[in-house]
Amino acid sequence: MTTTTGATRPAKSNGQWAVDGDAPLNPNEVMKQEADGLSVRHRVETIYALEGFDSIPSDDLRGRLRWWGLYTQRKPGIDGGKTAALEPEELEDSHFMLRVRSDGGRLTLEQLRTIANISIDFGQGTADVTDRQNIQLHWIRIEDVPEIWRRLEAVGLSSAQACGDVPRVILGSPVAGVAVDEIIDGTPAIEQIISTYLLDPELANLPRKFKSAISGSPRLDVAHEINDISFVGVVHPEHGPGFDLWVGGGLSTNPHLAVRLGAWVPIEDVPEVWVSVVKIFRDYGYRRLRTKARLKFLVSDWGAEKFRQVLEDDYLGRKLIDGPSIDETGQRDHVGVYPQKDGRNYVGAAPTVGRLSGERLAALADIAEAAGSDRVHLTADQKIVVLNVEPANVDALVTELRTIGLEVFPTQFRRSTMACTGVEFCKLAITNTKDRATALISELEARLPEYSLPLAVHINGCPNSCARIQVADIGLKGMRALDADGNDVEGFQIHLGGRLGHESGFGRTVKGLRLPADELPDYVERVLRRFTEERDEDESFSTWALRADDEAIR
Repeated sequence: MTTTTGATRPAKSNGQWAVDGDAPLNPNEVMKQEADGLSVRHRVETIYALEGFDSIPSDDLRGRLRWWGLYTQRKPGIDGGKTAALEPEELEDSHFMLRVRSDGGRLTLEQLRTIANISIDFGQGTADVTDRQNIQLHWIRIEDVPEIWRRLEAVGLSSAQACGDVPRVILGSPVAGVAVDEIIDGTPAIEQIISTYLLDPELANLPRKFKSAISGSPRLDVAHEINDISFVGVVHPEHGPGFDLWVGGGLSTNPHLAVRLGAWVPIEDVPEVWVSVVKIFRDYGYRRLRTKARLKFLVSDWGAEKFRQVLEDDYLGRKLIDGPSIDETGQRDHVGVYPQKDGRNYVGAAPTVGRLSGERLAALADIAEAAGSDRVHLTADQKIVVLNVEPANVDALVTELRTIGLEVFPTQFRRSTMACTGVEFCKLAITNTKDRATALISELEARLPEYSLPLAVHINGCPNSCARIQVADIGLKGMRALDADGNDVEGFQIHLGGRLGHESGFGRTVKGLRLPADELPDYVERVLRRFTEERDEDESFSTWALRADDEAIR
């Protein structure tokens, strides 16, 4: 485009450090240049924990504290209708959400008990398992944070870089090293990345968050399609077991599926390839607009071929080996009883939409120990897995888990419903999610007791898709709606037919439908009954939903 004088208008900077230089182009970039996010820990320990919440300046409070896993939570009593109308300081409480980092979802019983006790002592008993294989606690006071860090670090845990514009927790198969069907155990690569690069200041200022996954399971249990980088187990016909490399996935308001680079990576090279991709994001990621600052936008603009070329030529200094594509077998969530390589079993159980408590975590540790287990792992689907259980102890374990609300053989509704934090604690949320999801599960179990077909229902309190609404059979996005009397109430926009796997896609939105939240059970029941009546033999819900006429899904 030219001006009236014929001069060419200069291209607008995207804030790419390797192209435009590192002059900050928005307040977040200014904040990160003024002080390293990791530096806030010292101020927490020496100032804020001693002087209290009011001593924390805004750039640390709403910025750098995230580098240590802390977000201010929503002030009680502010309903979702006011979310967009109030300033952050009006929405936030003087308490924090604390995210405990557990890469690969791996927890020993000692670590599990430590989190349970922190929840009880400092978090009013709160504990939620997320779809990032962490546990989140709430009601944390800044005065208690140094003691919480001390307890976590004493057992090998941390909240470091659990949030912020950094490489966050690395997802891994919760049954790595034990599953009979495993292609390769990715745990050594995860451990090497954490030991080498966690708290590395060279990686502590990325354009935005960076989500990673490394799994050698053929169940594809880390949602590789929607991470910034994923290494997925595959067998090369000449080189044997290794990993297929994917980049550029992400959801939120502008979803992108990850793309294959067509490269096979041996496990010993995974850390080098991982850090090289992180550095590409650091150097070339877009920093002008926060809404365009995820890796998915760069990958979309460059394409897989250019991305791989830059990775090989400018960062690795060598070519990667071409590799085969992956295959998928089995359900991803590991719920149920399965054999291990060593003759023991692992037992996967479903808490209701990830909601637990400190007391239930402590009870879980006791129940697992009584069954002879020494580990409890978290999944990327808000589930838990008890490992290393002798076959003779499985039945008793299943029974005991049920006493604390963990179902090993749940209904499809309880098994596959996920929900984000919602308006109870999240400043961005518009609707309640955990309670709505729990009530929906109970209603569907009562109304459709014989329903047994796979069905993923994901409920999100805002458009950001922390609960992956675009890739669920039924995705529910929180918004405001009008009830039958014209009152402004909690509601949901409906997405149908999303899915992950070889036919991954984002489904369809039911146009024009803003469903009042109280009508949710009636709507889902109606759609499921229509599906069971109309489905072809072996047809999945997502396939049916994509072909169904508008009347069938309204």
